[in-house]
Amino acid sequence: MTEESKLRDLICTLAKSMFDRGLTGGSTGNISARTPDGGLLVSPTGISFGRLDPARLSRFDATGRHISGDQPTKEMPLHSAFYGTRSTTGAVVHLHSCHSVAWSMMPDVDPDNFLPPMTPYAIMKLGRVKLLPFYMPGDPAMGDAVRGLAGKRSAVMLANHGPVVAGKDIEAACNAIEELEDTARLAMLMRGYDAKMLTPDQVQNLVTKFNVDWDA
Repeated sequence: MTEESKLRDLICTLAKSMFDRGLTGGSTGNISARTPDGGLLVSPTGISFGRLDPARLSRFDATGRHISGDQPTKEMPLHSAFYGTRSTTGAVVHLHSCHSVAWSMMPDVDPDNFLPPMTPYAIMKLGRVKLLPFYMPGDPAMGDAVRGLAGKRSAVMLANHGPVVAGKDIEAACNAIEELEDTARLAMLMRGYDAKMLTPDQVQNLVTKFNVDWDA
């Protein structure tokens, strides 16, 4: 089995796992990953994460030309923006996960630091998450907004829509976006309670120890 064949299978396995656990429903969400030759494999438009076919993934060459497979997701501008501004990006995942969307609707959320400091893991895997305003699905302006961050954030939250996370590879991106959703779920559960958050010193210690891009 070639490296690309293994990657195709892994994309579909991870996507189905997220679908089966209710992290994105229906035909929502999209996922992409760098191929060994510098191209991209991308989930097709209108296809459920629970039923992706490795052979039908959209295939782009290293110049960004669609060369085989079904038509890609309409959110390609989001994916392209992360690949174009973060040289370490090996995969991008976008979900319509329920709790993160719910948290994006709360009036007191900090748009520059979307997730409250509840556990160390979101800080370690995501750094600061930027909350972006609402855009119509498929609007290329979402990609422009990500480019405007100049590669300083590995994760953004689209208000009333869903999270988008870039990672060094497909497993890292999926793990990080699940951490984002888990943290948002905790935030919703604790809303209205006097919950004890991590202190600024604890956050800084995590940032230092795990070399997190935090102050960007």
